[in-house]
Amino acid sequence: MANQKGGVGKTTTAVNLGACLADLGYRTLVVDLDPQGNASTGLGINIRGLQASMYDVILNDVPIEDCVEASSVRNLFVAPASLDLAGAEIELVPAFSRELRLKQALAEVRDDYDYVLIDCPPSLGLLTINGMAAATEVLVPIQCEYYALEGLGQLLRNVGLVQKNLNPALDVSTIVLVMYDARTKLADQVAQEVRNHFGEKVCRIMIPRTVRLSEAPSFGQPIIAFDPSSRGAIAYRELAKEVAGGPA
Repeated sequence: MANQKGGVGKTTTAVNLGACLADLGYRTLVVDLDPQGNASTGLGINIRGLQASMYDVILNDVPIEDCVEASSVRNLFVAPASLDLAGAEIELVPAFSRELRLKQALAEVRDDYDYVLIDCPPSLGLLTINGMAAATEVLVPIQCEYYALEGLGQLLRNVGLVQKNLNPALDVSTIVLVMYDARTKLADQVAQEVRNHFGEKVCRIMIPRTVRLSEAPSFGQPIIAFDPSSRGAIAYRELAKEVAGGPA
């Protein structure tokens, strides 16, 4: 999950898509690379009391299975962030093979999961590059608002650089329209513009802007646990089916 703009629904999508894939029966790991740790706390993990976190995995070569925590959702696991990750961008600068730390860590557990979702921070620094170097696909959440496509060119250029220099297999495979408000004409115009621009890569399901979706993280739950019949829960369930290529 990458988009260097903040507040565009990256973490919401990582948490809820992860929970819905797990609910479909897929073993899913959410890797939290954002120093704010919102994906971790949104899945009920207390990031202040961790024995090990993604900081230790990336900077101290701790095996990733030593930091993975089970969430309250069956089949859903979290490799949590900690506030220490904020310094990792700087600490990684002189590190050996600094862009490939996450790729090397995930190689150990890749076969244990059907899906690994990496929640990148809202920047294009070394943590996001680690995420892109480790991934095979990039999912970009785009909000249905006026500045939606701003900054996207830069993101695509960076994906291109990672493809060329670190990870030829990387592909921007999926665009998800989020924060869709059916009452506004602008949302429809933005959605149409994104579909014209990216064609088949844009998911059919759009995620609505709802209060319940924004409330769920403060209870440490994904939307399907917090309010299973809400519009947000239904939308993310449908998105998971679409991403997984039909029903499990």
